[in-house]
Amino acid sequence: MSMKRQGQSTDTPHAPNSSREPNDTLSGDEYEEKYPDGGLKAWLVVVGAFAMLICTFGMMSSVGVLQSYWQTHQLKSYPSSTVGWIPSVFVFFNLMLGIQIGPMFDRYGPRWIILTGSLLYVLSFFLLAECKEYYQFMLCMSGLGGISSSLISTPTMASISHWFHKRRGLATGIAMAGASIGGILFPIILRHVIDRLGWPWAMRIMGFIFVILLTIGNLCVKGRLPPKAGKGTIDMKCFSDSRFVWTTAGAFFSEIVLFASLGLVPSYAVAQGFGSGTGTYLLVVLNAGSAVGRLLAGLTSDHFGAFNTMAVIISVTTVLIFGLWVPLGHYIGVLYPFSFMLGLGTGSFLSLTPVFGTLVGIPIAGELLQVAGPTRLAAVLGGIFGLALVNFMIARWSCLKWEWKWWAKV
Repeated sequence: MSMKRQGQSTDTPHAPNSSREPNDTLSGDEYEEKYPDGGLKAWLVVVGAFAMLICTFGMMSSVGVLQSYWQTHQLKSYPSSTVGWIPSVFVFFNLMLGIQIGPMFDRYGPRWIILTGSLLYVLSFFLLAECKEYYQFMLCMSGLGGISSSLISTPTMASISHWFHKRRGLATGIAMAGASIGGILFPIILRHVIDRLGWPWAMRIMGFIFVILLTIGNLCVKGRLPPKAGKGTIDMKCFSDSRFVWTTAGAFFSEIVLFASLGLVPSYAVAQGFGSGTGTYLLVVLNAGSAVGRLLAGLTSDHFGAFNTMAVIISVTTVLIFGLWVPLGHYIGVLYPFSFMLGLGTGSFLSLTPVFGTLVGIPIAGELLQVAGPTRLAAVLGGIFGLALVNFMIARWSCLKWEWKWWAKV
């Protein structure tokens, strides 16, 4: 769960603007002060968001397969921690740029931002097919891919907030499940296509898949609220709010665990003596758990509160890390069910604010895997997740004005 994302409109509607692209929002007759919270047009936005997040966040959930392949082929002369910067910067740009893309969405709506991002994102994968050197992967995957992915993801998620209020958690959970669907399908597709057709054609086929899904998304996603003028800058006043600060810190630690897991599950499997194929399927199982976790988190947060949901999820997952992963991580029969449960726990959050956790998570975890070994890596990640729990609980306490109430919906 996360704080309100940049680019999501408030509950107060704004006056219409005649300069708006006519088809980018609904007409004045269709505009309603109250959120629809359902209906064909609202759910089509969710369908479009689902399709586009398969492409963007779904690829973010599959970076472990790419990193594992690079380490044994094009970039085999580089250490794991160095190679890890490629997917880390890709994820970082995807999330960090939302701070500036959000105000663009408020001013201009989603249409042209998403269309531009879609064209550039497809182009990045056709260029990725030709990459052989480290700097080329950084430019095409991390740079162009990360920037264009943010142009797609940020307005897509913000558009959902135009249509849903009471059921926003459910709608967002359904859309975010697309990320896990991509994380389930893409590792399998990449593994088989790379083995049969090679790296270049694997990237081109991914590009063609993205063309289909992004076309669906561009047709379905639209804004509802009229545009509003904004400063287009970061409001630093948010850091004076203790609730924001503690939630940001908790999400920072949580995302280190999330993206370290997504980036290094295949490499972890190899380090434990299993084949690369085992690592691929462990990543698929983790993303399957993530799909369930995102949907359940969306449902439960609407009824029980975001902080309560997060506290339970992180507590259970931390116990599982120290109870299963650390002592029994070398047993394949344990790794498969644990990967599903880890995905269930870590997949329930993906925020835009604490993005530096995504930047450092994979390289640091890669270095730990090489230097300290897989068991110590699991223990460190469990400890970091425990820190996330502490920060979220302090944030919850702050929301209650420093009066602890066990059964309050927060």
